[in-house]
Amino acid sequence: MKKPPDPSVQACKKKLNNPNSVVFQTISQDQSGQRVDNFLLCCLKGVPRSHIYKILRKGEVRVNKGRVKPTYRLQADDILRIPPIRGFENEDNKSKKPYANATLSTLLEQRILFEDKGLLIVNKPSGLAVHGGSGISHGLIEALRVMRPECEGLELVHRLDRDTSGCVILSKKRTVLRELHELLRGESTRKLEKKYTALLMGRWQGREHLIDAPLKKNVLRSGERIVRVSSEGKESQTRFKIIRQFKESTLVEAMLMTGRTHQIRVHAQFSGHPILGDNRYGDEFANKLMKRKGLNRLFLHAASLEFKLKCTDQKIKVSAPLDSELEKVLKALET
Repeated sequence: MKKPPDPSVQACKKKLNNPNSVVFQTISQDQSGQRVDNFLLCCLKGVPRSHIYKILRKGEVRVNKGRVKPTYRLQADDILRIPPIRGFENEDNKSKKPYANATLSTLLEQRILFEDKGLLIVNKPSGLAVHGGSGISHGLIEALRVMRPECEGLELVHRLDRDTSGCVILSKKRTVLRELHELLRGESTRKLEKKYTALLMGRWQGREHLIDAPLKKNVLRSGERIVRVSSEGKESQTRFKIIRQFKESTLVEAMLMTGRTHQIRVHAQFSGHPILGDNRYGDEFANKLMKRKGLNRLFLHAASLEFKLKCTDQKIKVSAPLDSELEKVLKALET
């Protein structure tokens, strides 16, 4: 039996037909814990991400009559004010609907690592953004929503950089999403273990290295977001384990102890061994040399995930094999 649509979500969607109205939405217990930006993105499908962040930034979206940041997590009984949404009311405009062509759909179906009634875990290919925005018409989440139209509550649990491949978790149920977010916010006592495989510049001596360096986000004049090590930043820890040494590079396993934007990439740079193929935090000369070996992307791969859900009493462990292009690079380094 198909689950009836969430009436609160349906109420928000009606704003596309009534663009001049203001909606006051009372947050239910089931919706609590969700970021306000993600709530609006889910409810106001068809409205560009840039517009949603604009109304948040201007203070047109209010919670309990006060301004909130996009990262604010809604609480049960919060009163959310959604302002008039004009200019995006034509829900019959098919050209604005998320699109997943046959090639992408086939590729993603082949890269599904785990799926049940509450979860979907995919081995995301490099080059595919996790969501649309900033000039990108659609990403992983939009494509999967087209592929799984029956999953009305399909949401990203976390994100990967566009150039990073590997494990991405999506939830189908709000209860699962809320519990996974709690696991991700566990910080030093986190119960969701994420491991990555990366190829670093140079030979890194030793067996293991713990990089403990606070990270702070910065925005350049160009609008580009960049992360730096800074005493004013948030606590950040990454454990690197040496897997294999090559003549001028090192293959490592990186385990996140905290979850910051670009954390592995910046900590690798900070260690003096940036990730090869990294055009933002890497070494330009080393990247050029690696192109001769066939590396035309960031060598960073979300290799495995392990966690346990209390709501289902289920322990989940998945791993994503390295893409063939990265395997070829490793073989080229052996010669």
